[in-house]
Amino acid sequence: MNKMVAIGLGALMVGTQAHAQLFTQRPPAFTAEQASQGKAAYAGSCMMCHGEDLGGSGAAPALKGADFQAQWRNLRPDGLYAFIVGQMPPNAGGSLDTRAYANITAYIFQANGLASGARAFDPDAASTGQQGGVPGLARFILRDPTYDAVMAQRQARLAHLTPVTDAMLAHPPDGDWLIWRRNYASTGYSPLHQISRGNAADLRVQWTWSLPLGGNEITPLVHDGVIFIKSGDHVQAIDGRHGDLLWQYVRPYPAWMHDGVTEIVKNLAIYDDMLYVPFLDGHLVALDVKTGKVIWDHVLIGPKESASRLPGPFDSPDAQHFLMVADGGPLVARGEVIIGVAGCSNQYPGGCFIVGLNGHTGHEDWRFQTIARPGQPGGDSWNGAPVDQRFGASVWFSGSYDPDLNLVYFGTGQTYKTSTLLLPQAATGDSNDALYTDSTVALDPTTGRLAWYYQHFRADIWDLDWAFEQTLLSLPIKGVNHNLVVTAGKIGIFDALERSDGHYQFSRNLGLQNIVTAVDPRTGKKSIDPTFLPAPGKDTSDRHGKGVCPYARDEPSTAYDPATHVIYVPVMDDSCPRPPGSSFDGKYGRLEALNLATGKVEWMHRQRATEASSVLATAGGVVFDGQMDRTFRAVDAADGKVLWQMRLNSAPKTTPVTYSVDGRQYIAVIAGGAVLNTGAGPTAELTVPTDGETLWVFALPAKGTDAAD
Repeated sequence: MNKMVAIGLGALMVGTQAHAQLFTQRPPAFTAEQASQGKAAYAGSCMMCHGEDLGGSGAAPALKGADFQAQWRNLRPDGLYAFIVGQMPPNAGGSLDTRAYANITAYIFQANGLASGARAFDPDAASTGQQGGVPGLARFILRDPTYDAVMAQRQARLAHLTPVTDAMLAHPPDGDWLIWRRNYASTGYSPLHQISRGNAADLRVQWTWSLPLGGNEITPLVHDGVIFIKSGDHVQAIDGRHGDLLWQYVRPYPAWMHDGVTEIVKNLAIYDDMLYVPFLDGHLVALDVKTGKVIWDHVLIGPKESASRLPGPFDSPDAQHFLMVADGGPLVARGEVIIGVAGCSNQYPGGCFIVGLNGHTGHEDWRFQTIARPGQPGGDSWNGAPVDQRFGASVWFSGSYDPDLNLVYFGTGQTYKTSTLLLPQAATGDSNDALYTDSTVALDPTTGRLAWYYQHFRADIWDLDWAFEQTLLSLPIKGVNHNLVVTAGKIGIFDALERSDGHYQFSRNLGLQNIVTAVDPRTGKKSIDPTFLPAPGKDTSDRHGKGVCPYARDEPSTAYDPATHVIYVPVMDDSCPRPPGSSFDGKYGRLEALNLATGKVEWMHRQRATEASSVLATAGGVVFDGQMDRTFRAVDAADGKVLWQMRLNSAPKTTPVTYSVDGRQYIAVIAGGAVLNTGAGPTAELTVPTDGETLWVFALPAKGTDAAD
């Protein structure tokens, strides 16, 4: 099709035979309208190679006539569709809209003399998910010794994959990236050190890979040199050395989902021989890591949760979209696949939840509601409101896990209905803290039982979210080492809690917010500036010409170096209105190195463009981050000095990772995507492309090559 080469569908042709009727076993059903739309799609994607009348052009053979019909005489109509989806374009099957594939198939039916009817062509969805099409069609692929050798090498690469064990997740191999922030502690830190502050300036592009368009906040996973990645409705396995596609799974979305171009998934999970993938249609799917075949498919957000779906902004009048999403990604702990859902707005009474699924079967073992129920701890914190008037507590990010304590930690967001919290105090004496919003919850991964909770910010009516990464670390406090969980909300105040029981230890304030005036040193309770508290007839939008400054940080995640106790924070310095005549220098982006043990800012690097990517820290003394001006860079972990930088095709609004294959260290990051903050904002001169989603992979020059080449 688009960019089709000679092997195209001509691979279906084995020899010239007499005219034979097409699909004698099961004639296809299709409509004239489908065929007409297919003709238009063919003209835009296929005609260049296969000719205007499907008669073939040059080395690309005909898609109609006796030869073509003879090869499909005894095969199924949906087999032709599956073959096209799986193989076209070569090495990038499934890259067109699934509806376009069906329409083009209908056009081929019509061109071969088959009659249209009243029923549309609806191919079997089960045959569309795998790159290889349907069983038995491999014999139609044009094969030669080179093809056989290449495919054998790729299969050997996949066969080399070892099962991921509990021990490996607890202590990941240095060269792998098996978990969202690399390890259970969510540090975003790698022990790899081949790339160092002394040679980072020599980094150069090794290869790139164009991805199907998606929302792009994904973190690539890497195991035994194979990269696993998701974009839109595609999941792909890629050779980490050279960028060769090893397999891909294409999710058959309905047309209104537009192949998931706006879908955001922050991470996948891997365990044993399975890859766990959440999809826009509300399903969590386990794929075989060696083949991409579906092992199980669990409805995570089903009819019960989606009963209040609203019409979506799509071209079909019947299209509806899920407001509730599972874009934070899964975590695997002791064989349990644990994932939270988000977006539980006013259409979802009772709020969001976290579930635990059996990793081998997909069976739902438990469900924890992130809005407290009456009779539970915190159940009396909703100002007397019944459960169906409690909303929110979204889980936007994956969790962390302490194998020794056997506890998983998740952060939650705010409520979506503030009126309940603003009403006069209920006669029942209930508080309006609104648990478990803006909290850390610690759960038993096997049962989902709540071990403890800590609310970082009570009665949140400003959308401050304490839903980000939960970093597990050890710090000396007054000469005694403490095992802590540390996290910050949008206002940039980091709270440190004991991992075992949630006991508050200390806070570190980045100093970019003006809502909190004080933090209780014993409890961590935050005092709010009363001028910001809403009241009837009161304007709280401005305070002494400054306004509310709530967003010191957002989705880009931190990285933590356990050797130095320094956490590297991508900071937003653009959310606070600045009064006329202020001395602000126009630099809105900021990477800050904060020593959690001392509270001291070790260094700060500021630039015009805002931060776009999460941070990656390495044992080589190098920290990587990306900005909205398309810059991806390496800085010295000790002082923030820029060691190397490069402008990519688009903003790297994702999570960079590092891995090694055959003793060589690589850095990988994705740029581009359909969901980018491209509004003018504070840096109106910056233009950020939203297409061309690309995986970039960098490394030092191989031995024997010149770094300057």
